[in-house]
Amino acid sequence: MGLLDGKIAFITGGGQGLGEAMARRFAAEGAKVAVLDLNGDRARKVADDLPTAGIGVEADVRDLEAVEAAIRRCVEELGGLDIVVNNAGITRDATIRRMTLEQWNEVVSVHLTGAFITTKAAAPYLRAQKSGSIINISSLSGKVGNIGQANYSSVKAGLVALAKVAAKEFARDGVRVNAIQPGLIRTAMTEALREDIWQQKLNEVPMGRAGTPEEVANVALFLASDLSSYMTGNVLEVAGGRHM
Repeated sequence: MGLLDGKIAFITGGGQGLGEAMARRFAAEGAKVAVLDLNGDRARKVADDLPTAGIGVEADVRDLEAVEAAIRRCVEELGGLDIVVNNAGITRDATIRRMTLEQWNEVVSVHLTGAFITTKAAAPYLRAQKSGSIINISSLSGKVGNIGQANYSSVKAGLVALAKVAAKEFARDGVRVNAIQPGLIRTAMTEALREDIWQQKLNEVPMGRAGTPEEVANVALFLASDLSSYMTGNVLEVAGGRHM
């Protein structure tokens, strides 16, 4: 018996990194998974490799109609909807003085507007069945702030606020909404950091190492499953003690 037997999950930004790790972890525990990504080939590759039924969907989380269609496809082809993970994201790093309005708007629209759109599109299905779990993937950056990431830090803080508002709004409908704040996690995005910046961030971690996508996926599994059935509006750090 898996922790997610009979459940159907919808994961944005699921074609790589944290999203892929969560898709694989959820499937290993019995869930069927809809993997949404702007890169359709990546989404389909992950979905096709899952041990349970999965579908890969190419869509832009900033497009309400596209996301609504993707969720309808998930419900029709996989048989329902129980878990939603708002994970899609990008970075456009620059100091406030150098950041363009385009760089600001790109990050805000993908992370925050995308999560709002996905939550809005999924909510009717979850509320109708009086159950479900929504998980926003925030970041420790949203708590401590990072120079050069005013856009990224701001939206990651916003994802926590969105989770708390949605948690209050949907609580009586049986839908739980929580957030995860990963710290330094070894992904393709963080591996692109300059070595000196990587080492500086690593020195701030009391456990002395970076985390893995699988360690974030384990916490997402907990929030997606009935193990966390009395938790909503919570924010869990997965950061090796970096912010105590």
